[in-house]
Amino acid sequence: MTWWVHDYVQAGLYIELISWIFWVILSITLHELAHGWAAIWQGDDTPIHTGHMSSNPLVHMGGHSLVIFALCGIAWGAMPVNPNRFRDGRRGDIYVSAAGPAMNLLIGAACTIILTLWLWLAPQETELYRNVAVFLFYGVGLNMILAPLNLLPIPPLDGSHILAGFSRKAAELFNRPQAMIFGMLVFMAVFFMSPVGGLLFGAAWSGAEALVDLAGSPFGNPDMSYVRWGVHLNDILDPAAFERMLQEAPAN
Repeated sequence: MTWWVHDYVQAGLYIELISWIFWVILSITLHELAHGWAAIWQGDDTPIHTGHMSSNPLVHMGGHSLVIFALCGIAWGAMPVNPNRFRDGRRGDIYVSAAGPAMNLLIGAACTIILTLWLWLAPQETELYRNVAVFLFYGVGLNMILAPLNLLPIPPLDGSHILAGFSRKAAELFNRPQAMIFGMLVFMAVFFMSPVGGLLFGAAWSGAEALVDLAGSPFGNPDMSYVRWGVHLNDILDPAAFERMLQEAPAN
């Protein structure tokens, strides 16, 4: 197993590396701030008193998360809140917990709109055209992963708090000390130690491509597979076209 940064550099995927780092840090920071804004709206000033209403990623991600991010390319964040102060009680916890994934959806939607306009209006066949498109596409893809991932009902993910807000039995189960440890072990085993994670992440990136292609179809935009790799999606799906493309590819 090699270092993920080395893999990007070795493959010459510099813009992809920069994009991943940028969007992971920004998306997590805004995700946590959304929790904080929702908590304050619910009457809890804990995020303010703990100094977490800050745009500094270090405040939200912390040293441990940043070290893991540097080593493995994955990270997480945290926003301290006190559900006992929410004026809507358990329903308030649902609102605050859902605010984070909602922010990821908002980021993904904004990136999709900007990317669609860029692919339509910017001059094509240039390096800048591709680089900006890839950068924005990573904003779409990453947040399409983060939103549903955080909605899973596995402690300590947001989905577990949302489910607990609807079900007292779920709240009792998730509030047990061992629930968070067990939940994290299940999460790591499924998503990072089995083929399931790779399949789900691959499906998310394919979904992001499909979303961008759908948004750009009224404008006649090129499909994202062509922008990213110089290959049309139809050429990959069509066996005859794919074989032709392989025959025409220059030998290494």
